[in-house]
Amino acid sequence: MKKAYPAIATLEFRDIATGMYTTDVMVKEAPIAVLKCGTISQGRYLTLIGGSTASVQASYEEGLLAGVGSIIDHTFLPDIHDDLHAAILGKRNESNGEAVGILETSTVSSNFLATEVALKHTPVSLVELRYGDSLLAGKAVSILHGVLHDVEASIRAAAERLTSADIPVSHRILTNPDDAIYNEINQDTRFHAGKLRSLGGESV
Repeated sequence: MKKAYPAIATLEFRDIATGMYTTDVMVKEAPIAVLKCGTISQGRYLTLIGGSTASVQASYEEGLLAGVGSIIDHTFLPDIHDDLHAAILGKRNESNGEAVGILETSTVSSNFLATEVALKHTPVSLVELRYGDSLLAGKAVSILHGVLHDVEASIRAAAERLTSADIPVSHRILTNPDDAIYNEINQDTRFHAGKLRSLGGESV
């Protein structure tokens, strides 16, 4: 399936005023789509744009200039992976792999970058991507699944990419997760949205 947006870029701003101003500058620079923009937790402003590689790059570079001094993080993905593209647009998949990898970053942009590296490194699949969530305090989380050695290689590649750029990242791999964890991953990882479940093997 052809991607609606071959390239996607993000900019995260420390203050809302500069974020709104810069987003307006970016839109006027080139024919792009503002996929989403607005306030997220910690008083930050997040802008997510998509379009052709040339247009997104032009707007992204103009945004870096216009928002200088306020930009917390940013990333430009010129040939975005299909799974990441779909997840950014809201798609969610079920996990059924033998291993699950979790990538947690302090910004949305760094998570997009890490997830892109992971997906392109080995044949793993993206289950869920959470970003801009008011409950995450500015963090972003991605969950991948697949064969154990593939998940290990993808998570390692993503972590090394961020670490080499002095970007903090937390990551873990679950091997053959318990059914209770699979249920959580496949239904909703937000605590307040989860349902109470009885403990297997417990007697009342």
